[in-house]
Amino acid sequence: MVWALPPPPRRCPLGLSRFRLLHSPREAVRRRSRDSPRRRRGRRGGGRAVRGRQRHVAAGAEPGRRCRRRGRGGRGGDAGGAGWSGPVPVAAPLGPFLGLAALRVCGGLRPGAGPGRGDSNSGCLGDTQFCFRFRRSPGRKVSLCCFLDQLDRDLPVYLKKDPAYYYGYVYFRQVRDKSLKRGYFQKSLVLISKLPYVHLFRTMLKQIAPEYFEKSEAFLEAVCSDVDRWPPPAPGKILHLPIMGIIMKLRIPTYRDKPGTTPIVQNMHQGDAQISMALPTVHEVDLFRCFCPVFFHIQMLWELVLLGEPLVVMAPSPSESSETVLALVSCISPLKYCSDFRPYFTIHDSEFKEYTTRTQAPPSVILGVTNPFFAKTLQHWPHIIRIGDIKLPGEVPKQVKVKKLKNLKTLDSKPGVYTSYKPYLNKDEEIVKQLQKGVQQKRPTEAQSVILRRYFLELTESFIIPLERYVASLMPLQKCISPWKSPPQLRQFSQDDFMKTLEKAGPQLTSGLKGDWIGLYRHFLKSPNFDGWFRSRQKEMTQKLEALHLEALCNENLVFWSQKHTEVETVDLVLKLKNKLLQADREQLPVKTETLKKLQTHINDIILALPDDLQDILLKTGT
Repeated sequence: MVWALPPPPRRCPLGLSRFRLLHSPREAVRRRSRDSPRRRRGRRGGGRAVRGRQRHVAAGAEPGRRCRRRGRGGRGGDAGGAGWSGPVPVAAPLGPFLGLAALRVCGGLRPGAGPGRGDSNSGCLGDTQFCFRFRRSPGRKVSLCCFLDQLDRDLPVYLKKDPAYYYGYVYFRQVRDKSLKRGYFQKSLVLISKLPYVHLFRTMLKQIAPEYFEKSEAFLEAVCSDVDRWPPPAPGKILHLPIMGIIMKLRIPTYRDKPGTTPIVQNMHQGDAQISMALPTVHEVDLFRCFCPVFFHIQMLWELVLLGEPLVVMAPSPSESSETVLALVSCISPLKYCSDFRPYFTIHDSEFKEYTTRTQAPPSVILGVTNPFFAKTLQHWPHIIRIGDIKLPGEVPKQVKVKKLKNLKTLDSKPGVYTSYKPYLNKDEEIVKQLQKGVQQKRPTEAQSVILRRYFLELTESFIIPLERYVASLMPLQKCISPWKSPPQLRQFSQDDFMKTLEKAGPQLTSGLKGDWIGLYRHFLKSPNFDGWFRSRQKEMTQKLEALHLEALCNENLVFWSQKHTEVETVDLVLKLKNKLLQADREQLPVKTETLKKLQTHINDIILALPDDLQDILLKTGT
């Protein structure tokens, strides 16, 4: 599928643009080709395919691909990916609320064939929802970046946007229709966003997609009009979002929230004119439902995700694939998973060759796939999760043993975890027994998910607290900060020094699990997750030092200092102080507003004490 989203012709209060009707795939190609001179001839079928920077692959979609591929399953230009044909009805960019970038409709973006399914058309009859993730084209400017940067300040680290990726949320419908040549009616409504608000966007599509399929584009235009009236997405506040006669109530978390707590959003009073829908979360998935097929090995899976190991999830449908990958990524929260992950990956994704090559070790990435072709292509990957159909609540899952990779057959449909990985920590039998007892007692899946999420949270916090304690010791003492010197530097991270602290202040203080914690830490320190976490903490502490340095400057009598020094030194001080103010605004330093105002007052007083000619220069230039 070619994304041809022209820039908005005008800016509404929240940036909503008018609809642009793309009458044919060729017109879509022409619009995309303006961005790049590279153009290649596409395969036979509806329009031309665009390569390189001209093509944005969404859920593996590729225009006009209808040819069969031997050994790759599926048909109709699918083979585990997605295809479309015919005109593109709607491509509508939306406003910056929640990072909403585009609402997209296509005639045949469909999920691919699952294991054991030769015909992609027969795999997903009815309505299906799933999500995917894809890289953003390099060099393309996004007008929403500044707006979203303001939101990032108050969001927890695992909800901050990744500037290199987009998320796609899909509502797909397929029903039999003998009047059509292919025998099926199929259409998808795709929502593209920079933010991982899975539950919110899934709920939104569930409300609007079924009604849209029965109506015309005018209905979708009304939806966009509702979105344009949404209030600013302030984290920590209860938001009321009207959408086609229903008001969604939700709260976006903040970094100040205690991990593991979710403030309850109450429904409106019955006397209100519109129906209210309270969303308990904007980003969380049903953790227990996703891990149910393999929950005997959740602790080992937690280690694999924590260490950034290459991991493949082979599922029977895109819905189960995407939800399982998202559950894996969230299991190390409040740590952010810093490697790439693809909830739904296909052979048509632009990184297919990069991720499936055998000439180098598999990259640190989590892939969710449905095409049986991947069972052979990714057979050399070290860790593979094979899941069957997700069980209904109340069914007791069978214990699945860890299997060796050599036992993974190309078309083996048996669920299991295929790996030679030996966990560092001993298995926690208590959590398994607790979840099993909940299934036998028919405990609601929501309650099971809360138990499982709390378990992962406590395990992750027990692991990360010793690191937090050691990194905090790298911070210079406040008495070392002098207003007349540059802020002191952080001390270097020493792996040996950190390992020595584990003897008395290790995870054994907060966790009863036994095992090789030292080995787990040594492995983690080499992983992308540690690199991302340490860079984030390093940035926070550096900004804290800059903020303390600003406060030290404000507490000095700078006017008295300037009277004892030459004009050249005084002008140099003024320029440095102004740069400090610009840095505080640009980097959003954690400085009180009163401190910034006080420093600006010092600057003005110093300038007024200078000769008139220097005053004019410093006041006019503003530098």
